[in-house]
Parts: sequence; structure tokens; C-alpha cells
Amino acid sequence: MSYRRGMRAALFQPDQPGNVGAVLRIGACLGVPIDIIEPCGFAFSDRALKRAGMDYGERTQLVRHPDWASFERQVQGRIVLMTTRADVLLPQANFRDDDILLFGAESAGVPDPVHTRADLRIRIPQTPGSRSLNIAVATGIAIAEALRQTELWPE
Repeated sequence: MSYRRGMRAALFQPDQPGNVGAVLRIGACLGVPIDIIEPCGFAFSDRALKRAGMDYGERTQLVRHPDWASFERQVQGRIVLMTTRADVLLPQANFRDDDILLFGAESAGVPDPVHTRADLRIRIPQTPGSRSLNIAVATGIAIAEALRQTELWPE
């Protein structure tokens, strides 16, 4: 699949195939292409992709990248990192129609060089004492807000 400009979501070295499947479904249903930055914490074969994405795997605009460097070479918009280490809260963030919403691995987030490279870092506000949201849930929340702001909801 070719890499096209526009709003996208990217998963950095995801650990959980079920979460990847849920994100692929979100991307397919909302018309948001998904980037997977490898290596993944599980065997990411076409068969596993089909099983994880259920019947939405073929409808998802998916681009796989062997590593961070190959992903970064193709970036055509802002990298917007969703992270628990951000000062900007989601309700105050201003999204653009060519943003790439980046989500870190479930177990480790992203390494410091990736965190530093992000053009904008955003945190989803949560109640005190809660650690973090499931990556698929966070992806859905962030994509929904970005689509709302940019008026890019599917027809």
C-alpha cells in the first residue's frame, strides 16, 4: 500500500495483537490509515493480521515499517505523540488534518529519542491514581477528537 498524506495513526512496536486488531478496526471504520512500526512484540504475519483484524483487516489502509528510521523518512505531517509524560491535555490540543497520531508500545511507551522527536506531545486526562488507558481505547479517543476538530469524520 502506498503512503499517502493525511491524518494517520501509528503504533510504535506494539506488544499485544488484540490491541493491534482493535486499532485496525478503528482505522477501517473511521477511514484513518494505520502505520505499524516494527518490530512487534508478537509474530506479525499476514495470517495473524487477518485473525487480529477480523473482517476489517482487508479494509484497513495499513503500512508496515521495519523500524523507526524507515517510518520517520516517510513522515509528511506533524508527529503527535500520545503519552502519559505530556503537559498538553487532549482538550487543549489543536489537531491538523495531516497529523500522525503516534502511540507507544503497551509495555514501554516510546524511547526518549522518539519522545523528543515528536512535534507535539498530548496526554489524555484521567482520574487521579489511574496509570494509563489501553492503547486501543486511547487510540479511539484521540482519533475521535482529531477527526472532530478537523471535520474529517467519514460521511
